[in-house]
Amino acid sequence: MMSKTELAQEIYRISNLKGEFKLRSGRAAKEYFDKYLFESDPVILKQIALHLARLIPNEFDFLAGLEMGGIPIATALSLELDKPILFVRKKAKTYGTCKLAEGGDIQSASLIIIEDVITSGGAVMDAVTALRNLGANVERVYCVIDREEDGGKNLEAMGLQMFSLFTRSELENA
Repeated sequence: MMSKTELAQEIYRISNLKGEFKLRSGRAAKEYFDKYLFESDPVILKQIALHLARLIPNEFDFLAGLEMGGIPIATALSLELDKPILFVRKKAKTYGTCKLAEGGDIQSASLIIIEDVITSGGAVMDAVTALRNLGANVERVYCVIDREEDGGKNLEAMGLQMFSLFTRSELENA
């Protein structure tokens, strides 16, 4: 297993891009973490799962991977923890089962949200609101990278605890 510092160095090397980027929140950024570059690397994804698994408690029903970047991380965690996973869409399908979350019954289920990078927390807040409206219990969110902007504060205001494997500062300092 890679040390956490070695993993931070690899994630930063692989996914840190410099330039002009528009974030989901609408903000402009000169730095961007292209999560697909570390999520598509099987060695790095496995290491992320090994390190994140150490942070996650055993008392929950489902890991809930958010579309699209949270899904590969949640899948790797599911294999590591031997726990079931839900695939959470941005919007419920309008055909077939018409579900927001695929893979199990979320009514009264305890979910742990899995996301890749959190900036403002907007995608997580939208998903948690929808999941709670469908009867799920959601109190914890785990991500690979906390960009150290408003995400943690915004999620806390919703009664959520956020845990990150790395902060942007930790990746920069590694």
